[in-house]
Amino acid sequence: MEYQMLDINEVELDINNPRIKQWLEIYKDEELTSEAISLALSASSGGAATSTYTTLKESIRVNKGIINPIIVNRFDDGRKVVIEGNTRLQIYKEFAAVDPTGPWHHIIAIVYDQLPEEQIHAIRLQTHLVGPRDWDAFSKAKYLNQLCNIDKLPMSMIISFCGGKKTEIQKLIDAYSDMVKYYFPAAEEHEMDPDPREFSKFSELQNTSVAQALMVHKYNKADFAEWVIKGNIDTAMNVRKLPAVLANSRAKEVFLKENITEAIKHLSTDEKNNKGLKEASFRDLVLELISRCRNIEWSYIKSLKNDPRFEDEKNEIEELGGEITELIEDVNGE
Repeated sequence: MEYQMLDINEVELDINNPRIKQWLEIYKDEELTSEAISLALSASSGGAATSTYTTLKESIRVNKGIINPIIVNRFDDGRKVVIEGNTRLQIYKEFAAVDPTGPWHHIIAIVYDQLPEEQIHAIRLQTHLVGPRDWDAFSKAKYLNQLCNIDKLPMSMIISFCGGKKTEIQKLIDAYSDMVKYYFPAAEEHEMDPDPREFSKFSELQNTSVAQALMVHKYNKADFAEWVIKGNIDTAMNVRKLPAVLANSRAKEVFLKENITEAIKHLSTDEKNNKGLKEASFRDLVLELISRCRNIEWSYIKSLKNDPRFEDEKNEIEELGGEITELIEDVNGE
């Protein structure tokens, strides 16, 4: 390992960087130009990412350089590829193009020789998943999916690189897989560009109660993707309310015609009638529910099973089961 001032034209951007790779996958037939790379690195899951890129660019301009060196891997054939610092290198390239006499033609770098893949993964994960330069959630999930499902790294190794819980990492991977499997084809069918900012909605889809509610009400993940595209699911924060919305006939009607934000308003009327229950402690509610379940009448069970008039109650019980399952998973999770 050594510190060097490198000619920016001798250093290659890492096309395996999730944000650049994402651009390549979405715009398969487009040329990977400098402008495209700039867009890929500045755009991610929300306006904050573009703002961060602009802020970093301005900071580099004012200070006439970077403070933290980029990290580069040098191969046997002499090629130098960025491991960490693609955005800063791209900013230097942009400045050099418009200010040829400025201090932008060489960049400070920590150069390694022939780093093994494991160390490269460790550097990326520690920098961008838990370090100071966060990737957006979609890019994190994409990279974790690459390591787990394509490179076949053991989960224990991934956790050792970046920390965190197995359940949290698996949730990111599963959300990414659902997005690629259901949302991307649906977006293409609607002649839309897939929007990585929708990732947070698919992350919420991984909650057990939401997935079970889809199944109970005879929907599936493809339907969920359509709702995202059409705007029925307009905010990620309300996805956890989907089981309650689908279980309420009026709220469900509004949801399918408009969106989940409007649908939730039709749940509040029922909630006003439950003031006493809301004031009870959670443990008291659990104990009361245990007692009620143990003493439930068989005639009520038969009604739930066979009487269409009890359909909403049956769905609400199934929703409760999903919430309890999810709570137990959180309590006992690794």
